[in-house]
Amino acid sequence: MARHVIRTKNFAADAADFILDEAHKALGERNEFRIALSGGNTPVPIYSRLAVIGHDLPWELTRITFGDERCVPPDDRQSNFRMARETLLGPAAVPEKSILRMRGEIDPQVAAQEYQDQLDLMATQRGEPIYRHDLILLGLGDDGHTASLFPGTVALDETIRRVAANFVPKLDAWRLTFTFPLIDHARHVCFLVGAAKNASLIERILEGDPQFPASRVNPSAGDVTWILGE
Repeated sequence: MARHVIRTKNFAADAADFILDEAHKALGERNEFRIALSGGNTPVPIYSRLAVIGHDLPWELTRITFGDERCVPPDDRQSNFRMARETLLGPAAVPEKSILRMRGEIDPQVAAQEYQDQLDLMATQRGEPIYRHDLILLGLGDDGHTASLFPGTVALDETIRRVAANFVPKLDAWRLTFTFPLIDHARHVCFLVGAAKNASLIERILEGDPQFPASRVNPSAGDVTWILGE
């Protein structure tokens, strides 16, 4: 694993440029770009910028998935899908066939299995043992969680399932999330961390402190890039 840390005062612009570069690279090498989007507030300006600068991308050749989702309907204000639709998918006119949404509105266990089955089918159709993303975007929570892999939750120790329904006691809520076996199979993982995030937390994670789930991301045959706003 190679790790790169980019510190920037032009966070949204540099992150959008990074994603676009990864898209062009994947399209040039494999004629397809597989990206998993992250949720929350941090990516909003990045996705809005990407919709503008990526207007001429062949979006029909992209495969857009989601690293995690709240267990709410797609029109709910908390929905990661809704945020992505309003900032990127709609403005960039991404075709529906390119988007694979996690169904947060149904039973979490069923939704997680359904999503994994869909990823497995796409992998099988291409003769791959596991679906491999070109780029997985991840955020960072104040407790060191990433995707919906929160400290002390069961999904942290998952070794077989690639998409899990994860109960988060501190939120008293279920989340749908990629697990480490799927994240660590990516060609490239990129953490998007805004300037407001605690600098000492970031340093402890970069140093590999195992109490923080984000520090456990370790793609065996891929790279990790941290884009840090300043």
